[in-house]
Amino acid sequence: MTSRKNEKYDAILRGALEVFAEHGFHRSQVSKIARAAGVADGTIYLYFKRKEDILICLFRERLGELIDKFTAGIEPIADIREALRQVCYIHYSELENDVNFAYVTQIELRQSDLELRKEIGEAFKPYIKLIEQLLVKGIEQGVFRPDLDVKLTRLLLFGAMDEVVTSWLISGRKYSLVSQVEGTVTFFLQGIGK
Repeated sequence: MTSRKNEKYDAILRGALEVFAEHGFHRSQVSKIARAAGVADGTIYLYFKRKEDILICLFRERLGELIDKFTAGIEPIADIREALRQVCYIHYSELENDVNFAYVTQIELRQSDLELRKEIGEAFKPYIKLIEQLLVKGIEQGVFRPDLDVKLTRLLLFGAMDEVVTSWLISGRKYSLVSQVEGTVTFFLQGIGK
């Protein structure tokens, strides 16, 4: 029974992602999400109280998966610069490979109300914390400047990657997002390196 319940929950999140990306969050009706998920309209309300909860859970689930990929991707890497490069590569490649998720994170999230953005922002905290941990480790290893403002730098790095993805989407995805990894990482390493 739990397996079937999880299948419907996952189907609803997949359907919601597709519908939010195509129609925008505010123009997406629960009935469209149900249709895309292959469930009855009422089934949605067995799992979620409101449409906003679907978006919040979608971010929590997807960002949780992304954090797992980051952690697994950087764990075997000793060179902190390569670890940052790997984070940037995973960030770009995951969004390039899932345009719907890229669109929802980059475009739709910015059009949501402040309370919803705050709730979704909680899902981003582990990612920001991961970047911070890499920066601290780089300072401890003597790779990054000892006077580095870690809190500011983590936001700048995340913000830069975020903007690169947004520009890629707005341009109509005319180039490979992954091709931007080296330029992004080199720019930051030159600024924060010793």
